[in-house]
Amino acid sequence: MNQQKTWSQRFESALHPAIARFNASIGFDIELIEYDITGSIAHAKMLGHTGIISPDEAAQLVAGLEQIRQEYRQGNFTPGIDAEDVHFAVERRLTEIVGDVGKKLHTARSRNDQVGTDIRLYLRDQINQIRQDIREFQSVLLDLAEIHVQTLIPGYTHLQRAQPVSLAHHLMAYFQMAQRDWERLKDVNQRVNISPLGSGALAGTTFPIDRHYTAELLQFNQIYANSMDAVSDRDFAIEFLASASIIMVHLSRLSEEVILWSSQEFSFVKLKDSCATGSSIMPQKKNPDVPELVRGKTGRVCGHLQALLVLMKGLPLAYNKDLQDDKEAIFDTVRTVKACLEAMTILLREGLEFSTPRLAAAVAEDFSNATDVADYLAARGVPFREAYNLVGKVVKTCIAAGKLLKDLSLEEWKALHPAFEQDIYQAIAPQQVVAARNSYGGTGFEQVSQAITAARQLMIVEDSSATTAISNQHRTV
Repeated sequence: MNQQKTWSQRFESALHPAIARFNASIGFDIELIEYDITGSIAHAKMLGHTGIISPDEAAQLVAGLEQIRQEYRQGNFTPGIDAEDVHFAVERRLTEIVGDVGKKLHTARSRNDQVGTDIRLYLRDQINQIRQDIREFQSVLLDLAEIHVQTLIPGYTHLQRAQPVSLAHHLMAYFQMAQRDWERLKDVNQRVNISPLGSGALAGTTFPIDRHYTAELLQFNQIYANSMDAVSDRDFAIEFLASASIIMVHLSRLSEEVILWSSQEFSFVKLKDSCATGSSIMPQKKNPDVPELVRGKTGRVCGHLQALLVLMKGLPLAYNKDLQDDKEAIFDTVRTVKACLEAMTILLREGLEFSTPRLAAAVAEDFSNATDVADYLAARGVPFREAYNLVGKVVKTCIAAGKLLKDLSLEEWKALHPAFEQDIYQAIAPQQVVAARNSYGGTGFEQVSQAITAARQLMIVEDSSATTAISNQHRTV
């Protein structure tokens, strides 16, 4: 393509070939093509609706755009670098199909508000898909939690044994993280779903357009109130990347635990062959590649957030070419988050098995029931701080003697404090230690079971509402 044909007669020569390649975005923004076509159809209908072009011309534009959509889906429309970007590629092909009327499509529109519309339509769609992926991930967590309510696992603080907890309670912590992710994306979508279409290059247009009409066709909730803000705003993209980074941080934390749990030192889980790999020289190895990759890709997504923040920090109003670089960060983040959610969902569903005998042994071989000894005394009138100090001395003595608390005789307990009775052994048994923590949100089995039931009900109610909203957004333009 002769570059002079793209721009006005202001230009006397074409771009240098290397600069043309450097300037082009068609290599990655082709991903927006269907969203570009959808936005252009709404714009064409608005032009006809307002009388800026005739109804017949609007109908020709719509038909031509739908033909391009079908050509693309069938693999018959594959624009190259000569098109520079997806927007010009579509407009050029449209003109080939419908003739000179195709040149009217860009009336009352700039590529600045056009690309802003496309990326919002894309991101709105992808956010809905990611939220569905989060639900799949949460469902697997709930399924595992239901199986392991009575399974105990050491709970840690500072990566030191702290108190035993229900394995289901541990898994439900990740459910709650994912729930915040799901809700956070819903909130972000409110600011994604605002229409910039009709803002022009930066100052609006002299044509009698109807921005509310196109916003309604495209199922945007509202329109930008300031045209300069509309074409230069990428807050919504930053918010999305921030939310995506938090999702990845949550997945990475779970990944780190799975990696630790699958090590010989922990042996809390066994990796199945379907989700593990071997070593090229050590035949005994079974490597946790899935969680390691998720942990690694987290830095990539967080990097995209940092890159867009730095990109935006020095931009004057309004649109600047720097903003072309927002797309690759957004596209890669979407692909990465979706892939990681899918991989971790598969890993939890069919890629690992909890070693319940090892877990049971783990909670019985430490002093994580020490707090319960202090609570035992406090419940019998001993000031907690006094009880705390006493139990600290007991633990020190046991360690020196190579004993656990359960190994002390009743006489030894009474020698420590007369309040101890035979029921101390039941109070410090791991199952009782966990069952007794029945405060709201605690690890007590009753609380955990109620939390699982509440979580399932929450998903049913929220998913029903979300499905209705998504269905409305997918109505044909």
